[in-house]
This record gives sequence, structure tokens and C-alpha cells, in this order.
Amino acid sequence: MAILTEVRDPRVRDVTVTSVEMAPDMRSATVHVSIMGGPAREKLALQGLARSAGFLQSRIADRIETRYTPRLRFELDGGVKKSIEIARMLSEVLPAPPAAGAEAEALEALPGEPSQDDA
Repeated sequence: MAILTEVRDPRVRDVTVTSVEMAPDMRSATVHVSIMGGPAREKLALQGLARSAGFLQSRIADRIETRYTPRLRFELDGGVKKSIEIARMLSEVLPAPPAAGAEAEALEALPGEPSQDDA
């Protein structure tokens, strides 16, 4: 939540935290983020996050009670963009789903099935 509401760096926008991996000793954390936009936009947002890491670490230190505050490192998570690309490719390859009316007509036309006209 702090990334979206408290970081004032204009480069940090359209950022979603997808996961966080903590080191076993709790001294460091890798924050995986998804950033909407092109490669230039992603690069700027990652730079802004890196510059804001100290501020975010201080906000974390205020909220958790541990001996050490984890040192934050930000990495781009390409999973969201890959899933969007896969969905786009599948929509090009797979046939379009039938319309609701066409599906009902196809069911009525099945042989041996009573239709609404027979009732």
C-alpha cells in the first residue's frame, strides 16, 4: 500500500507488487513488481522504486518488530504480461465462442431431442 499512496516519486505509478521473497535471515527481500507500460516505462518505475527503497524500508520498520529491517530489492515480474500475451495468442488461434442465441438454436436442432414446438 505504501508504494501506491506514500511514495511521491512520479516514476512510481501503475505498479503492482506480485510477490515478495524473504531471505532466510530476514535481512533482505526481493519484491517482484508488475508495471503497466512499455520497457522504457518499466525502467523508469524500477529506478524510482530503487530510489524509494530507503523510505519504504523505514515504513516497514515502523510496522514490524524484528531485529533487522529487510533491505529491499525490486525486480520486474513478467508473469502478468506473459499471461496477457498468451491470452491474445490463444484468441487468435481458437475459434470464437458461439453467441448465446446460436447455442440455443443448435441444441434445438439435435435429432431425437424434443423441441419447444413439439410440446
